[in-house]
Amino acid sequence: MLPMVLALLVLLAYGGGQMARPYQLGETLPISLDPLNLPYYLLRTTMRMFIALGASIVFSCLFAVLATRYRAAEKVMVPILDILQSIPILGFLSITVTGFIALFPGSLLGVECAAIFAIFTSQAWNMAFSAYQGFRTVPAELKEAASVFKLSAWQRFWRLELPFATPGLLWNMMMSMSGGWFFVVASEAISVSNQNIKLPGIGSYIALAIEQRDLHAIGWAIGAMLIGVLLYDQFFFRPLLAWADKFRFEETGGETAQDSWLLAWLRRTERTQSVVDSFGRLLERSFTTFRLRYDGTSIRARPHTASPMPQRIWDAVIAAVIFYAIWTLIHFIHSEVGWSEVGRVFVLGCYTMFRVIVLIFLAALVWVPVGVWIGMNPRLAERAQAIIQFLAAFPANLMFPIAVFLLVRFSLNPDIWLSPLMILGTQWYILFNVIAGASTVPTELRYAAQNFGLKGLLKWRRYLLPAIFPSFVTGAITASGGSWNASIVAEYVTWGDTTLKAHGLGSYIAEMTAVGDFPRIALGIGVMCIFVMGFNNFVWRRLYRMAEDRLHF
Repeated sequence: MLPMVLALLVLLAYGGGQMARPYQLGETLPISLDPLNLPYYLLRTTMRMFIALGASIVFSCLFAVLATRYRAAEKVMVPILDILQSIPILGFLSITVTGFIALFPGSLLGVECAAIFAIFTSQAWNMAFSAYQGFRTVPAELKEAASVFKLSAWQRFWRLELPFATPGLLWNMMMSMSGGWFFVVASEAISVSNQNIKLPGIGSYIALAIEQRDLHAIGWAIGAMLIGVLLYDQFFFRPLLAWADKFRFEETGGETAQDSWLLAWLRRTERTQSVVDSFGRLLERSFTTFRLRYDGTSIRARPHTASPMPQRIWDAVIAAVIFYAIWTLIHFIHSEVGWSEVGRVFVLGCYTMFRVIVLIFLAALVWVPVGVWIGMNPRLAERAQAIIQFLAAFPANLMFPIAVFLLVRFSLNPDIWLSPLMILGTQWYILFNVIAGASTVPTELRYAAQNFGLKGLLKWRRYLLPAIFPSFVTGAITASGGSWNASIVAEYVTWGDTTLKAHGLGSYIAEMTAVGDFPRIALGIGVMCIFVMGFNNFVWRRLYRMAEDRLHF
């Protein structure tokens, strides 16, 4: 945490005055392509991403607690998360930037908040799914132990649920940081009220380089991103992963812990240990304050049969809201777009859904074995960790010009060869989650598999797939949602005077956005939400339940 504090002090010293100074909408902030400015831009971008990451952690924990403890909340929150995941991230920016600017008039703080919120929307959903999956798949014996010891909700969260979900959540935090790089271009180069605002950062630097077609500047930006990834890997994620190895659920001593020179140094530092001990004592006092006020012999400890009436009322409220939404949708379709347009959009949605299914299947065939291999070999994970973070952080939109050139050069079919662009930035969700699942397999199970001589297909069926299945489902959900989102920029690609379009829902939304047809934009996004929610409910949720019942350790 020390590097983050120092970075924040530097940011406040050199950038705080600029952020708080009077600002008029339409004013152009100076952005230079001089490579000497890249360290400052890198610092500003990294701080925005860490602030968004902190907000995402809080959101994920709150979501997981409410969704796993309250059935009524789960019925509403999980579909809402599906909707939020399927809404284009750039749509959040266009809706919120005006509000943030109005909240902080005459200051760049509003634009900064809008940029941070856009990065938050690119980080939070997969972290929330990871925390939800971790809380849902806590082993039954641990839940029974928590009940026997009469842990309160507060104690259960800190003693059981959060520690069990921490390893997977950390890997998804890394994926969120890496995935956020894709959206810093849009979040730092904001268009509002026909005005362009470029905040100092790597994203605005890349946006200006793309505008001027300066390949050397893009190369410098990629180099700065690589340095940034290496720094926060060494100073933040690697110490956390090494520290979180103690939360692995196993009976024998862990032999798969990663090493971190920074964590070893901090553990030998007396002042650091005193801070950690102070936090531990504060947490222990909170356990005493928020403990259960009765023991197992109390009447209050007896199980109570809940009345079905509140649940029925809540279900009726949900049904009423759904019927009202359907009625509003029917009225909108009848008055604005027409039923023939709806049918055409649903057909386009089927094209995109077929692409998503095929791409997720192919990505799983490639990255599940690779993720298991990396996760089962901690020394390999240490070497590959920064590399895969950089690959996940590499802006996939920089590959679009190459794709356009190759498709035009060889006269390839856009309906087929634009499809891989949808998975370039989202395939890493599968890899990171599989690595997280494989790295938390108990050591005794690894020994048992070796002793029984499990090999080949039998080893995958009886041992490896059940071990990583809950994590794989989480990765597949976020990868599929991200692929639907990416279809908007992958099915409608423009570079210079050349535009390539594939038939699909993403290209429909992009095309309607280009001409400013808001009713059809809303129709396209609404149909995308229906496809994502339906696929999540009928496929991924059932796989989640299978993971909870049978396929987990």
